[in-house]
Order: sequence, then C-alpha cells, then structure tokens
Amino acid sequence: MGHTQCVSKSEKNEAFVAPSGNCRLDELRAEQPWNPEIDPDLNPEKLDRGTRVKERRLEPNRVDSSEEAQRLQNAMTHLHESGWYWGSITAAEAKQLLNEALFGSFLVRDSSNPGYLLTLSVKTELGPTHLRIEYSNGHFGFDSVVMARPHLRQFKGAVDLVQYYTLAYRRQVAHREFGSDPDTPPTGTTENTLQLKLANPLRKEAPSLQHLCRVLINQHSHDHRDLPLPEKLKDYLREYPFVL
Repeated sequence: MGHTQCVSKSEKNEAFVAPSGNCRLDELRAEQPWNPEIDPDLNPEKLDRGTRVKERRLEPNRVDSSEEAQRLQNAMTHLHESGWYWGSITAAEAKQLLNEALFGSFLVRDSSNPGYLLTLSVKTELGPTHLRIEYSNGHFGFDSVVMARPHLRQFKGAVDLVQYYTLAYRRQVAHREFGSDPDTPPTGTTENTLQLKLANPLRKEAPSLQHLCRVLINQHSHDHRDLPLPEKLKDYLREYPFVL
C-alpha cells in the first residue's frame, strides 16, 4: 500500500504534506472550498441533508416537533454556550486566529461547505488545519474516508465530540508525564484510528464567572443531585454538563 499522508489546506489551496507519523489526521478529509464541479466525493443526498440541517438551525422559529430536530437544537445550544463556537467565520479568518495561538488550540465554526454543518479548526504541527464535522442520523462525527468511518465514534453533540478527543489527548499527555509509553492509547480509549491533539479551546470572548464556575463544578462532580445547592442552580449546571 502507498504511504499514508495527512493534508492541510492553505488559503490558496496549496497542500502542506507530512508523514502520517507526525499527526494522525490521515484518515480524515480536511475541509476544502466547495465546488460542485470538482468535488466528486460529495454525495448529493448528504448535501441535501446538510442543507436542510442548516435551514433548521437558521430558522429557530420554524415549527418542527421531531425528536431529531430537538436533539439538534440542544446540541447547537450547548455549542453556543461553550464559548469556543465562532459561528460563520471563514477558514482564512480561523487560520489568522490560530496562527498566533498555542499548539493544540482549537475552535468550532460553521462549515464553508454547504454539505456539512460544522468545522473544527485546530493548530497542528502543520499549522491551522480544518476538519469537517458531519451531522447524520442525529449524530455528529468527523468526516472521513469510507474505510475509516466504521472506526470513528459518533456523538450526540458537537461539544461531546470535541470534549471526547480533548480529554483523550490530556490523558495521553498525563501518561507521558508519568513515564508511561507515549504510544500507549489513553486509558479508556479503544479506538486508535485518530490521535487528534486538542489542548486549549480558543474562546470568542471571556466567559462569564457563572459559566466558569459551572465548568469547574462539572470537572469535580459526576452527580449534581448530591450537591448541596438549590434546585435552580442544579438546573443551571444541567444545562451545560461539560468540562470544557
């Protein structure tokens, strides 16, 4: 088989190529400017689904009682509350933000490809890299080649997806710091098809003190029912049950 490579696109669509040993993004497709004449891999059905999803998200007053629509609304609400969702900025704008950021910094934005809902932009060894996030059948996951897709996890929300890989990377760093084999998969992680180094969310603005407290409590409590807090505060914690 040929040598697998990971590719990141620059603003001028020139490819920066490095051996897959440097970063395991080789089984994901980096985001590219969308052109229906030169993108044979874009499934028309996927395009229609992605477009409908965006229409639902951009029309909050539209009446849709389906379970999938409610799950999508909840997922987007969590993403907005995270503080590291930047909305409709372009790939060039995301690159400019990440150029000055630390290695492992990341943000989530709207995908510039109408067939996809979101894109994760992250500062890698190659510089800013953009990975498309696919929304399908009520779940979020990274877009990938067909052979890799069965090995990649699916999540009920974009925040769930980013949190999973962020915590996996942090566990890997902790193993390395305590003298474990750096090639050993993080504890509790069975998949080894993706090693994505997500370290620091790049926030759009300074979070509120309430939100920072909520995230800190989530990091140290697994069951809010046992906390000596008023129910109103417990409800506030449950509205964003994440540690990022």
